[in-house]
Amino acid sequence: MRASHIFAVLFGGLAAAFPFVAIKRAGEVDAQSAIEAIMPTSNTCSGAQFPDECRTAAQAASYIITSLTGYSYGQIAAMLALMGYESADMKYKHNVFPGTPGQGTANMMMPNFVAGYAESIKPGSTADKTPAEILAMVTPDEHNFGSAAWYIKTTCPGVMDGLTTGSNDSWNAYMECISVSGTDEGRLAYWNRAKSVFGL
Repeated sequence: MRASHIFAVLFGGLAAAFPFVAIKRAGEVDAQSAIEAIMPTSNTCSGAQFPDECRTAAQAASYIITSLTGYSYGQIAAMLALMGYESADMKYKHNVFPGTPGQGTANMMMPNFVAGYAESIKPGSTADKTPAEILAMVTPDEHNFGSAAWYIKTTCPGVMDGLTTGSNDSWNAYMECISVSGTDEGRLAYWNRAKSVFGL
């Protein structure tokens, strides 16, 4: 198994010795396999409405690992479930329906959060730019797949401890923080797959 494709959960001294390996009840978690299990159609971009935006699990794995290294399995599961649902298995980087200008990234942040994320990467970069232009700044892969981690750290820090357990209550609190229902059938399907993948 390729080390660069293993999700990392860093445990004190283990971090130095095994920077890309995490220990859980069922062993190591391969990132590409985990993404494909949570996002069932992420193994292909065939038929994607916007082929330039679509990414397969194989293409996205390294970027997702970079953005989620250091988080617990519960937190990783929740963010992957969110990304999978919001981007339709990474087929979209912008909102298609209802088509809100400037809404996008892997977790489909609203334009104000997209602007905040862009500013966190390069302060002052959003001045005099349209929402669509700002979104374009953060949709390259190295930024697109980091948006969920940025959002949870800056907007929902109060749910992070709870998510380490992978409980449904913590998932519902996370969804409440993004103003949606955690019991929505579609969202819940992604969450249940994510819990299964990470043994939660």
